[in-house]
Amino acid sequence: VQLVESGGGLVQAGSSLRLTCIASGRTFSRLHMGWFRQAPGKEREFLAAISWNGGMSEYTDSVKGRFTIARDNAKNTVYLGMNSLKPEDTAVYYCAALTNWALKEGAYWGTGTQVTVSS
Repeated sequence: VQLVESGGGLVQAGSSLRLTCIASGRTFSRLHMGWFRQAPGKEREFLAAISWNGGMSEYTDSVKGRFTIARDNAKNTVYLGMNSLKPEDTAVYYCAALTNWALKEGAYWGTGTQVTVSS
């Protein structure tokens, strides 16, 4: 599976962005997918996950109520909608195909898209 993210950019605090991750390969519809981010000097952190059929989703506490993960299996695409962005949301954002639902670890990774939020 190859993953390509897009949709990042430079925005002001309080703005919204929608990140898109397009997957290649015919197995996308059977994969649990997740979004992660890595800020400078910090470890990569889990943000959100969505099950293979979209029936389940989970979020880390810091983005609950602000970020929304969604997928369209017909388009091999997973999205991350981000509202009320804060300067601390500045990071490189990655989508990943998960190894399994419980661990929320990535098996395949995209190259990332930069999100910068100015105050």
